[in-house]
Amino acid sequence: MAELAVGDNAPDFDLEADGGERIVLSAHKGKPVVVYFYPKDNTPGCTKEAIAFTEAMDAFTALGVTIIGISPDSAKKHDNFIEKHGLKVRLGADTETKTAQDYGVWVEKAMYGKKYMGVERSTFLVDGDGKIAQIWRKVKVPGHSDAVLDAVKAL
Repeated sequence: MAELAVGDNAPDFDLEADGGERIVLSAHKGKPVVVYFYPKDNTPGCTKEAIAFTEAMDAFTALGVTIIGISPDSAKKHDNFIEKHGLKVRLGADTETKTAQDYGVWVEKAMYGKKYMGVERSTFLVDGDGKIAQIWRKVKVPGHSDAVLDAVKAL
């Protein structure tokens, strides 16, 4: 499958979410959505990223933006993650990694000489028409939520 690019339609998804609800991308038509993929709940980088988006939530909400974090963790793990850190972001459970594959972020990784499949930290800004307005791949957490907020303001 070709890598997603700016201007492409964002692949729709329907995932089990925190709080026993579902998150459906197409339900947000007409408003921008930030979809960020992260490897695992309660790990240092993923926790910092979720907290940074939570701290910026008022600014995103004022612009009518929904933030959705997606990882392969279960909705139950997401509930615990949200409660432990006081998160305000919605979290989708991509337990079968289909959504990560649709977005091209389920990739081969290597750690300590071992190769394995995992989520490449990535963020997609989806505009109100369901098109990808901006993509950040191999995200470095410090300053990332600010960069995404700046991009939303430029929509």
